[in-house]
This record gives sequence, structure tokens and C-alpha cells, in this order.
Amino acid sequence: MSLRWGIIPAAGRGTRIQPLAFSKELLPVGTRQDGTTERPRAVSEYLLDRMMAAGVNRVCFVISPEKTDIVRYFGARIADAPICYTVQQNPAGLCDALFSALPFIAPEDEVFVGLPDTIWFPIDGFQLLPDKQFSFLLFPVARPELFDSVITDHRGAVEEIQVKRQNAASEWIWGAFKLSGRHFAQLHDLWVKRGQSDEYLGTLVNAYIAQGGSAIGVKRGDVYVDVGTLNGYREALRVLSHQAALHELAS
Repeated sequence: MSLRWGIIPAAGRGTRIQPLAFSKELLPVGTRQDGTTERPRAVSEYLLDRMMAAGVNRVCFVISPEKTDIVRYFGARIADAPICYTVQQNPAGLCDALFSALPFIAPEDEVFVGLPDTIWFPIDGFQLLPDKQFSFLLFPVARPELFDSVITDHRGAVEEIQVKRQNAASEWIWGAFKLSGRHFAQLHDLWVKRGQSDEYLGTLVNAYIAQGGSAIGVKRGDVYVDVGTLNGYREALRVLSHQAALHELAS
């Protein structure tokens, strides 16, 4: 039976928003209802909500040796999905973190990836991505040079990912992606062949496309906020307040 894995890279140091007394993925942003009690909500719970909405039934957190507070916070299960943890021993970038989860993933599995210090809408964004393809959920942002800008052709095929490039050619950035376990293994094999030199996913995907691989960019994201800075934190609170007001109006 194939599984639907959510991989959450949470090994980063979070230097842009430190000092904190806890891992940045546990930064309280907004609130949640715990029965009749309102409680603070960790920022990474928003990504988990979106994964659960897409039917993810296994979760793998990639953590550093110091981030045992994440294990204490989430424990062994979220909703009906078991959680496992793998350790990225040294901070060697996003690619290294993601591939730390590879031993758990079978070729027939589906893999969902997002960043745990971000908040984005729509909540059903993962469900907008096609099955059995390597696809990115894209979001328009005001400053694409701070992110990974994605260039697509008229059919949505990814032509290039520009990693934190000044004067980026597209305002659309990737905020989450989905792929099969088979595609995930192919990316890993290419990463190894390239001497594990790719720190950023974008440079690896560019090499993957240059060798005949393909990926799709789906421009269906509405709002994307990186909560890893103080300005981003303030913006996240504003966005959540706005979304709550829209929900109240709709109901």
C-alpha cells in the first residue's frame, strides 16, 4: 500500500529571528481551540493542517540534535498520522535535510514538502497539485529576490528556478511541492552524482531539468508569509486576522 508522506525540514537554526528559548518551528502565531480552551498555536501546525487536508498519513520531521523540543511538542502522532523523526547532524542545507527522510520513502509513495516557518493560503493548496508528477505550488510575492523564483512556460512547465536572485524574472515563488517517491529518489541520485554540492533545492531542480527531468508550476497560491523574521511575524498576524475576518463573513 502506498503512503502519503509529509516531510518537514526543521533542522535550521533560525538565526533571523533568534534569540528564542525554543525552536523557531514552535514560535506561537495565532491560536487554536483545544476543546473549549483557546491556546497558542505553533507556526509549524499550519503546515501540518495543510498536509492533513491533503490526506497525508505519515509525517517525518527532519531535526537537528538540539531540537528535542519539537519531539516533546508533537510526540508520536498528529491526528491519525504517525510521526517519525530523523536527525540532520550538520546544517548542510535544504537538500541534505530533505534526503535525510529518503530511507522511509518507497517509490510508490507520494511526498508532500513545505517549510515549517511559513503560513500560506489556500489551506487546500496541496490538493491543487496533480498526482504522480513533480509539481510546485506557486505564490505571488512582492519581493521574489528573497525566495526561489520559478520561471514557467505557457503550459506551466518549470524552465528555471532562480534562487534568491536580484531582479528575479518572475514574481511567482515556490512555497510547497509534491512528488512521487520515485521522483524523490531520482533527485537524490542526481544530488549524489553532483557531489552533494546543492544546498538549495532550486539549483538541484535546474540540473534535473537540464538532464531531461520535468516539473510543473501551479500558480494557485494566494498568500505566502515567511515567519522567520520579525517583519514576517507581524505580517503573519495580519494575514491570519484578515483570514479570520473573511471566514466570519462567509459564515
